[in-house]
Amino acid sequence: MKVLITGGAGFIGSHITDAIAAEGYETVVVDNLTTGRKAFLPSGIMFYEQNICEPGLQAVFHKEKPDIVIHQAAQGAVAKSMKQPVFDADVNAMGTIRLLELSAQYGVRKFIFASTAALYGMPKRLPVQETHPANPVSFYGLSKWTAERYIRLYAHIGLSYCILRYANVYGMRQNAEGEAGVICMFMNHLLEGKPLHIFGDGEQTRDFVFVKDVVQANLAAMRSKHNGVFNISSGTQLSLNQLIMLLEKTAGVKAEVQYQSERQGDIRHSYLHNQKALRLLKWQCQHSIMEGLAETFAYYKAQKEEMSKRKSESSAGFRMNH
Repeated sequence: MKVLITGGAGFIGSHITDAIAAEGYETVVVDNLTTGRKAFLPSGIMFYEQNICEPGLQAVFHKEKPDIVIHQAAQGAVAKSMKQPVFDADVNAMGTIRLLELSAQYGVRKFIFASTAALYGMPKRLPVQETHPANPVSFYGLSKWTAERYIRLYAHIGLSYCILRYANVYGMRQNAEGEAGVICMFMNHLLEGKPLHIFGDGEQTRDFVFVKDVVQANLAAMRSKHNGVFNISSGTQLSLNQLIMLLEKTAGVKAEVQYQSERQGDIRHSYLHNQKALRLLKWQCQHSIMEGLAETFAYYKAQKEEMSKRKSESSAGFRMNH
């Protein structure tokens, strides 16, 4: 079986690529390396440096003819979507439509889509179930919701699908930019002795899910015979103040926290109901928040030490040459 992963060199995508390749599937990655890195990719896979919005994508499908498409590539920043809604729609909506058309044309058996909790908007009730009305308050959420609607219509012409609505994913290889990268950003600030900035009083809650659990959700979706929409989350809510306490415990340091004015439009409380994924996909989180934080912090600490070592060696070499 051949699996094509868009955005397969990115934060979440590269972890999925690792798992797919490790299980022995023929693995094809399409990534334009805007945020992804080739260094994240395992050896022995087919890689195409390709934008999903450009015509060259058809040649990839024509050559590879994948059985399954796991679509992770996206414009993922809410703030950028508000400043550049046309670009956001081009990537998230039109890019998905292009992939759907190629999937239908080349006989793809299943289409797995990385969606987002952002399309729910301000929750009317908690925890948020898949049946909650979509009411996005950002163009990012709207573009993902639009893509979802296209996927469901393509199902009417025979394309099997799973839509995975991610909560706040965290873990190794994450970029600190953007709303979802708060754990990565806080960890880097702790390692550098910088203060942690919180907008509001820190009592706002989020649902943080470890990247390794998200990988397993994609594998479960790939194997499942079910079509549908599934929340992929820890199913618990954690305040930012609680998160900082856990990070202090993980890092063994006391954080300096600076509270700033609350941002207009920020959602106060959010967490997702994840029992549908347990019932139909047989998936559930295997990592506690402390386990996930410990593994993630160890990764960023090792990165920081490696960077310091390189700088030290570089400056030592400079002094010797002069």
